[in-house]
Amino acid sequence: MMLFSVILVLLAVFGAPLFAVIATSAMLGFQREDTDLMNMSLEILSIADLPFLAAIPLFTFAGYLLSESDAPKRLVRLTGALLGWMPGGLAIVCLSACAFFTAFTGASGVTIIALGAILYPALKHDGYPDKFNLGLVTSSGSLGLLFAPSLPLILYGVVAEVSIDDLFLAGIIPGLIMLAMLSGYSLWVNRQNRRPLGSFSFTELGAALRESLWELPLPFVVLGGIYSGFFAVSEAAAITALYVLIVEVFVLREIKLRHLPEIMRSSMVLVGGILLILGVSLASTNYMIGAGVPQLLFEYVAGLVTSQTTFLLLLLVFLLILGAILDIFSAIVLVVPLILPIAAGYEVHPVHLGIVFLAAMQLGYLTPPVGLNLFIASYRFDKPIMHVYAATFPFLLILLLSVILITFWPDLSLWLVPES
Repeated sequence: MMLFSVILVLLAVFGAPLFAVIATSAMLGFQREDTDLMNMSLEILSIADLPFLAAIPLFTFAGYLLSESDAPKRLVRLTGALLGWMPGGLAIVCLSACAFFTAFTGASGVTIIALGAILYPALKHDGYPDKFNLGLVTSSGSLGLLFAPSLPLILYGVVAEVSIDDLFLAGIIPGLIMLAMLSGYSLWVNRQNRRPLGSFSFTELGAALRESLWELPLPFVVLGGIYSGFFAVSEAAAITALYVLIVEVFVLREIKLRHLPEIMRSSMVLVGGILLILGVSLASTNYMIGAGVPQLLFEYVAGLVTSQTTFLLLLLVFLLILGAILDIFSAIVLVVPLILPIAAGYEVHPVHLGIVFLAAMQLGYLTPPVGLNLFIASYRFDKPIMHVYAATFPFLLILLLSVILITFWPDLSLWLVPES
């Protein structure tokens, strides 16, 4: 069995499809327990019973529609009208626009591609150093993963069986802290060159608001509808997808009907990959729970760790390493079921654990060797990958400080969560 485990790890390292590796490990586990493999098929199919599962493809489709329209340009204009009058305002515009856009698309790579083409040349034109511009745009792509209706937040809630409504609330303050710390760093670095884009103009703000009139209701529809109890998360996702489809295709007519099949295909390829991994991981997780693996892990960790603070420290180190070698979606479905019972043993609130998990894994977008943002930025802006590493490193350190703060100050995550 040990030999098979080593072989599976090597296959994963050398690029074998993750779902195949997980499925194989689950099959070996079921076979070892003399369990009919038909049970594994039933475990995989049980994914259909997971709550809020429909929200994942619907929000993803809405995000892809927004990215293919002129919504990114309107978002940049609106944030520029609101914040551009500040010294160094364009850097704040970049961070704010990317955070908002990533929250709806759930994919940092899409944000870099969609907004980077607008913001990177604008930063350069405004006199910001090229190395700073590259690091800012690359780092900004992963902001917003803690804001509703971020796909990783929903997926964590599904896997951990935690209230998605609570997760949406819990991510607000930590997400704003990460945004504020990066904003402060950006202003400090450019303190000698912080020319505003221009003076505040009610005329420009009014024009930007009118231009963005159709997209502005989206956050209020999603958050207001959910927290008012008017509809559930899945219903909010359906309304969002339908609303964006009608606006972008039939009202603004920025997306042609003939392009819809390709957009659907691209968005569902992402969703299909996530659901496939989720299905086989569910089977693998149920096997491990039945075999008592979480209890064994807890007993092992308990022998090394005596306090919640030490556990959180080791968890943070583990997640930073995990984020460097595994994408965030795979990490959620593979690791969360194992660490949840261990964290519960140290009285770590599952909502706080989710925010710590996602905030730490967010850094994985900027850390080699997997660092997806690094490779996308290198390709998008035609820069050597080592140059991108160097440009993003200061931003990575700032984000790391914010993650440490979020980890050891649970009230930041739980303050808005009722009955926490």
